[in-house]
Amino acid sequence: MNYEYVGEGSVSGFMIAIPHLGKRDVFVGGDGRRTSLDFAACLDHLANILLPNAEKIVLIMDNLNTHKEAPLYDAFPPEKARALCERFEMHWTPYHGSWLGMAEIEIGLLGRTCLDRRIVSVGEFTNEVKAYLARKNEDSKSINWQFINEESPIKLK
Repeated sequence: MNYEYVGEGSVSGFMIAIPHLGKRDVFVGGDGRRTSLDFAACLDHLANILLPNAEKIVLIMDNLNTHKEAPLYDAFPPEKARALCERFEMHWTPYHGSWLGMAEIEIGLLGRTCLDRRIVSVGEFTNEVKAYLARKNEDSKSINWQFINEESPIKLK
């Protein structure tokens, strides 16, 4: 018998790690892509679903081309976009720096725990991720990730 691999596409999600609450979430846009409009919807989800009472949300993100405030103005009316922008304090990791932060650790755990096999649909992907997050968030432990600037030349060789 001869078997042929047939690629059915891929799904992208945005990992959200909330260290002080010991919570994490994965936002998957409607079609499983990673567009600027998906990023805007993710920020809206973060601000209005996950942290609706937070006055200021500090975001630490990598330098993906969609990780900017501009998509909020493409996705929402100006008033809503401005209100969201005012709630976020955005910081980006260095372009050429090694970054193994909390979100990267969570992505690794998610991949090894429930995405280590072929998943045939966006629906199955979403169900697997929801089940994983429910287990992880049920036993929420805050994340105490520390990095001392003076140690950076040693740790980031």
